[in-house]
Amino acid sequence: MLILGIETSCDETGVALYDSAQGLLAHALFSQIDMHADYGGVVPELASRDHVRKLLPLCDQVLAEAGRTCADIDGIAYTAGPGLVGALMVGGSVAHALGFALGIPVLGVHHMEGHLLAPMLEPAPPAFPFVALLVSGGHTQLVRVDGIGEYELLGESVDDAAGEAFDKTAKMLGLDYPGGPRVAALAEQGTAGRYRFPRPMTDRPGLDFSFSGLKTFTLNTVTAAQDSGALDQQTRADIALAFEAAVVDTLTIKCRRALEQTGCKRLVIAGGVSANKRLRAGLEKMTAKLGAGVFYARPEFCTDNGAMIAYAGCQRLMAGQRDGDRIVAVPRWPMNTLPPLSRACDNGLVD
Repeated sequence: MLILGIETSCDETGVALYDSAQGLLAHALFSQIDMHADYGGVVPELASRDHVRKLLPLCDQVLAEAGRTCADIDGIAYTAGPGLVGALMVGGSVAHALGFALGIPVLGVHHMEGHLLAPMLEPAPPAFPFVALLVSGGHTQLVRVDGIGEYELLGESVDDAAGEAFDKTAKMLGLDYPGGPRVAALAEQGTAGRYRFPRPMTDRPGLDFSFSGLKTFTLNTVTAAQDSGALDQQTRADIALAFEAAVVDTLTIKCRRALEQTGCKRLVIAGGVSANKRLRAGLEKMTAKLGAGVFYARPEFCTDNGAMIAYAGCQRLMAGQRDGDRIVAVPRWPMNTLPPLSRACDNGLVD
């Protein structure tokens, strides 16, 4: 089954072709980072307009690279949520229009399920069951995964997501958008041990996260250094390192607890923050001590992309799940409401 995948949940337009027999055939991505950088963050209306401009040309590009035509496509998957509703509507509208014209099924896919399944695109994918750490600008969750659509939420952030905390710390340090990668790059120049930040909610049982207090601690540290005239480039780097180390340690501690609690021997990390090198190193060290394994997607599939949507959509379309006549756009959508593949339904939502 040949599936066209479309991702337009936020500020990146992604398109991919995935074949159930041959794997990923082609993918393309256009990032709006340069446009939104002038505003210090994503402007929803501008994002939607840019998806309109870029989506169809990217579809043509991917088809050409794969040596296929629209007539070869067996189904279309698009991101139905969570995300910016205007951006979601662009992808959904194009997907449904193409599906109607070609007479093929269309399905709205959960954005975070796409991220969770992105490691399945790798040569050595994880087997079920596993524990997944979904960590991005909008989500920080620990999920037990027994199969596609079989999700048990183990813990999540009670306030800011880890990626959001990275972005806000970047602003405190005077770094450009997007903040996460820039904080990580600055941290490479930091001096370990000059600052030590708290590891929130690790001194109590449970698998929930909180990064709001860490964000405030970082702000107070930056303000104190600024007031004393000591906020030079090296101090910024030292603060960035202390902040990053605190986030990595917090995530690692919670992941270890989740593995021990569930008895799983496989950990998957997915989402934009999963590309962080210090986080990967910390989780690899932790899982090695437990005799477990850690899995993640290649860096280009950690951020939003069409390949993960094409893969997730392919699995559900093959199971018989599809949209009805309406476009599905759900800005907020709990992942544990998704049906397992054994319960294919008539649309992308569960009643």
